[in-house]
Amino acid sequence: MDNLLYHPGLIASFGVLVLIMLALDLGVFNKKSHVISSKEAMWWSIAWIGLSMAFSGAIYHFAGFEKFTQYQSAYWIEKALSVDNLFVFILVFSFFRVPREVQHKVLFWGILGALFFRAIFIFAGVALIEATYLNKILGYFGQEGFKYDINIVLFIFGIFLLYAGIKSWGGGSHDDEDKDYSQSPGARLIHRFFKVSKNFDGDKFFTVQNGVKMATPLLVVVTVIEFSDLLFAVDSIPAIFAIAPDDPFILYTSNIFAILGLRSLYFLLANFMYMFSRLSYGLAIILAFIGFKMVIGPFYHIESSHSLIVVVGVLVASVIASIMFPVKTAPKS
Repeated sequence: MDNLLYHPGLIASFGVLVLIMLALDLGVFNKKSHVISSKEAMWWSIAWIGLSMAFSGAIYHFAGFEKFTQYQSAYWIEKALSVDNLFVFILVFSFFRVPREVQHKVLFWGILGALFFRAIFIFAGVALIEATYLNKILGYFGQEGFKYDINIVLFIFGIFLLYAGIKSWGGGSHDDEDKDYSQSPGARLIHRFFKVSKNFDGDKFFTVQNGVKMATPLLVVVTVIEFSDLLFAVDSIPAIFAIAPDDPFILYTSNIFAILGLRSLYFLLANFMYMFSRLSYGLAIILAFIGFKMVIGPFYHIESSHSLIVVVGVLVASVIASIMFPVKTAPKS
């Protein structure tokens, strides 16, 4: 691994940027629960995307073009998959009848949980990948290695993503429209440990009724969203490992910037999801491409710049197709 991960200036700037933006978001601009307007969501989306692009410029300055393209590829893969995941958020909010003015708080705390779990997945994944190169394993037993250094975990990830891409062709998250989210793992977890009130109490996670402290449905919704993100990570985390399998700094920073902008993107796009009706086809192609790249990686290396061109090109084509050939009926929101 190169020295990018250990560069104190870049690590510090990333941490400071995230902390300042989170403090401004929750502590200043959204101190009181309110309905997020499209205009406000647009400015926050521009701010997050602008910051992530500026940070990629710092990566280019410190580490060069290759790391820059790795960051960009990982960022846009995560961003694209996140857009598809927004549909699940819409369904969850609709199912639990979450008031619009508290939806921002739900997403904020759900995303904070994502920051923690993504760190575990990414850093543990990098360590696992480094330990599972076939030649390294053979070397432990004194055996001669192969000409091509195959990584067992990356190969399994590649096969999984190829399968996921083929299986998800045209489907996306819309198969979950009739799902009973009150029986999802997150909802059952809260009901197991807490009594849950029937009604919301503003933006509170706990309330007192008849002298009994109870969880509100808002806590249930946050937990359901968090479990949804964990399931979503099953696709997105393996996908970004194809870009920079040995650099957790690139993977984590690109992933976190994409996730932090997801909240504002939800409020910007929630009423226009029908404009992304063909996105599921593009995501299927991207997942299959990344899986293919992982499988052939030991035999033929696809440059990060080429991966970036494919990812961005497919995304643009799928959005254009959605606008030119929209579905006749929009998904329920």
